[in-house]
Amino acid sequence: MLPAAFDKQKERFGRAFSILRDAISKQAFPGAAFAVTYRGALVASQGFGRFTYDVGSQEVQADTIFDLASVTKAVATTTGAMLLYERGLLSLEAPLESILPEFVSLGPPHQHEVRQRVTVRMLLAHCSGLPAYQKLFQSVDTREELIGAALTAPLVAGPGTRAEYSDIGFILLGEVLVRLSGRALERYTQEEIFLPLGMERTRFNPPEQWRPDIPPTECDLTFRKRIIQGEVNDENAWVMAGVAGHAGVFASATEIARFAECLLRGGMPILKADTVRLFTAREELPRGTSRALGWDTPSHPSSSGNWFTPSSFGHLGFTGTSLWIDPQRQLSVTLLTNRTWPNRRSQVIRQVRPELYDAVVEAVDRHS
Repeated sequence: MLPAAFDKQKERFGRAFSILRDAISKQAFPGAAFAVTYRGALVASQGFGRFTYDVGSQEVQADTIFDLASVTKAVATTTGAMLLYERGLLSLEAPLESILPEFVSLGPPHQHEVRQRVTVRMLLAHCSGLPAYQKLFQSVDTREELIGAALTAPLVAGPGTRAEYSDIGFILLGEVLVRLSGRALERYTQEEIFLPLGMERTRFNPPEQWRPDIPPTECDLTFRKRIIQGEVNDENAWVMAGVAGHAGVFASATEIARFAECLLRGGMPILKADTVRLFTAREELPRGTSRALGWDTPSHPSSSGNWFTPSSFGHLGFTGTSLWIDPQRQLSVTLLTNRTWPNRRSQVIRQVRPELYDAVVEAVDRHS
């Protein structure tokens, strides 16, 4: 359980709340849900703004569910990999070919030898040499076809030589979890992560009856040609029937705060502390990387602002979501928004995030 202690949150986090209200007025995003855990308690939990910029739109609540986008990579895929690692089913140094042989056998013939060097660790650390992103959805129609396209995507760098954040790598990691767990990705994550942590409203493909209570992420004029609400915003994940290693999970800020608190408690009750430390420590290679295994760490400049300690780790999502965790302070901050509404053009959130995270750290340090 995560005890609540947010009776004084407006006083304590007044500046953070003001930053979020100001961001809404500047149309950084129409709505946001915000949660902070500190020293084992939920000390802030608040909704701001509305589902859209329409004054008659539904108000965002503290427990409103959002499309996590790439925060899926950390909460679902990386955590799923941690569990398999602990159980001896997943080796970080295993060649990807040993789990997904098609990665080499169906890959470009001139790259067969170099593709044999790609390991699970490289996928987690975003240094496999796979491209950052490809619009695979434009040339395929089914989940199986999209996975096939990801498996055969040409490398754009030598394995382990360059850190480049890759959706393609995490699509393949999702398939690694499926092969090694023997379960569909949505079932595996639900049974092994979300339900054990009491995250009952966190899932891929939320039920249709939930959709009206989920903020829309986009008015898609080009691909699906409709308002995207309660279904994954990412097109590649959508072609994969909403279930992918790189995107697709929906959750509330309060439930992500519960997940964060699990990691702050050394992984209890689903993981061991040594595993959490291993996966959240910054990698030494490639040189200069800020990446941990499935997570990012503070760099300069960082979306986490100026004050998160070097042992901190976090992740961002394209729809305007973010989670940062500071083990030294025993602090986590979750911000969920739909900054992609009505379209993806606004980048104001890039200024909002560091300012918000600085305000939170300053607030907890001041009241320590």
